[in-house]
Amino acid sequence: MSTSKFAVAGATGRLGRHVVDVLTERGHQVVPMSRTTGVDVITGEGLADALVGVDVIIDVASWHASDQEAATKFFRTATGNLHEAGLRAEVDRIVAVSIIGTDKATAGFVAAQQVHEEANLSGPLPARILRAAQFHEFVGQLLDWRQGDVARVPALPTQLVACRTVAETLVDLAADPGAALPGPGVPIPEIAGPRTEIMSEAAKLLGARRGIEVVGVDGSGMPDGDIAAVGGFLPGSHAELAGPTFREWLDTQF
Repeated sequence: MSTSKFAVAGATGRLGRHVVDVLTERGHQVVPMSRTTGVDVITGEGLADALVGVDVIIDVASWHASDQEAATKFFRTATGNLHEAGLRAEVDRIVAVSIIGTDKATAGFVAAQQVHEEANLSGPLPARILRAAQFHEFVGQLLDWRQGDVARVPALPTQLVACRTVAETLVDLAADPGAALPGPGVPIPEIAGPRTEIMSEAAKLLGARRGIEVVGVDGSGMPDGDIAAVGGFLPGSHAELAGPTFREWLDTQF
């Protein structure tokens, strides 16, 4: 099996940790890039040294909050720095993760991903993108954001997918030098869980394990809740669907 050298931006994040694990398990050389490893994708500190001899950049670095303006600024700056440093280091290509439904979003963090995608596709390095559904792990984040003893979670359709599953699919895409570049007639690939679920119902399953009361609410108060309500953020017909389901994944966590 041929191996390559991969640099992972956002290597210590929720998804990045799994990407590093998958690459390592498959025998590739991995350069984890995060502020804890001395690499800052915003200031550019440490990028040049980290990318020496690297074949492929996998970009899973993300902004920590939902504010659209701040997230947009982060993605524009980080993506520009990765492309510029990658070009100087003679990196072959870059592969980035995005979110299913980004092209339909009008507000919030998901809309900021439009800039992330555009900056990658217009940059000097050949770029591929994988759009993913919301992670299983995101449900716990919704419970952590609650105010008071009750978590109010939107009763909106989603097709939750495990971070590990996304990481495996992302590495498959990154390791394939022949993967088609997005363009006319070539849709951006998508990865989602095996079935549609209701976010509030998934949250109730986790809430029961953690002793947290969960109440389902409509999504009118969240960005693009109307789009989500009619399935706008569900995977397209070309998406790859892969388990585990949320309940199956939850059983492995407790």
